[in-house]
Amino acid sequence: MRAHYFQHVPFEGLGSIEPWLLQAGYTIGCTRFFAGDPLPDWSGVDLLVVMGGPMSVHDEAIYPWLVQEKQALAEAIHRDIPVLGICLGAQLIACVCGSQVYPHTVKEIGWFRLQGLPQSEDEPAGPASFQFPEQLDVFQWHGDTFDLPPAARWLASSHACKHQAFQLAGQRVVGLQFHLETTRTSLLALVEHCADELLPGPYVQSAETMLQVADSQFLPLHDQMTRLLAYLCAPHTMC
Repeated sequence: MRAHYFQHVPFEGLGSIEPWLLQAGYTIGCTRFFAGDPLPDWSGVDLLVVMGGPMSVHDEAIYPWLVQEKQALAEAIHRDIPVLGICLGAQLIACVCGSQVYPHTVKEIGWFRLQGLPQSEDEPAGPASFQFPEQLDVFQWHGDTFDLPPAARWLASSHACKHQAFQLAGQRVVGLQFHLETTRTSLLALVEHCADELLPGPYVQSAETMLQVADSQFLPLHDQMTRLLAYLCAPHTMC
C-alpha cells in the first residue's frame, strides 16, 4: 500500500499521520511543491493527504505550482482515490470542486472546541459519512474559510468558523479546516514560523497559551485522526 502527501512548506509535515501510516504498512511518498518535486503516478497511490500552508488557494501568481496542484488534486478525486485535506488542503478541495474560498471575518488560531454534526439519514450510495464526536477540542490555525462543495456532507462546525469539516457525498474525500495531526513538535514549528499572525483577536491565542497545554491535550486529536485514517483506508461499510 502506498500513501502520498502534498507538502507546501517545510514546517507543515504529516505529524501524527506518519506513524499511523507506517504501522499500517504503507510506504510514503511526498511532493514538496516548494522544492519542485514531481507528482506521483496515481495508479500506485492508495491515499492522498494534502497538508496545510500559510498561502491562499488564490496565490497562483506567487506560487505557480498551485495550478499544477489543483489539477492533480482534481485528478485524484476523479480517480476515486481517498483524499484527506487539512486546512489549506481542505480549501484546495473546496476550490477544485467549484466552491468559493475567501478570507474569514476572524482568524482562528489556538485550541478551540469543535461541534460534530449528526449524520444525515439520506446518505447517497457509497461509504457512509464519517462522524465526529459532539464536542472535541482541536487545534486551529487559519484565516480563510470556504463554502461547502455542492452535495458535500457538512461534518463539523465551531463558534468562530461555520464550515470546519466536510466530506464529498458518496466518496472517501474529507476536508478538515483544523489540525488533528498536531504534535507538540509541529505546534512549536507553527509558532516559530508563523508568529507574525498572532495579532490580537477574539479567536487568537498567544503562543504561551497554545504551548502550555499538557501532553494529554494531543491524545484526543490523535485518536480522531486514527479513526479518520482507518475510515479512509479501510473497505467501507460503516465508520
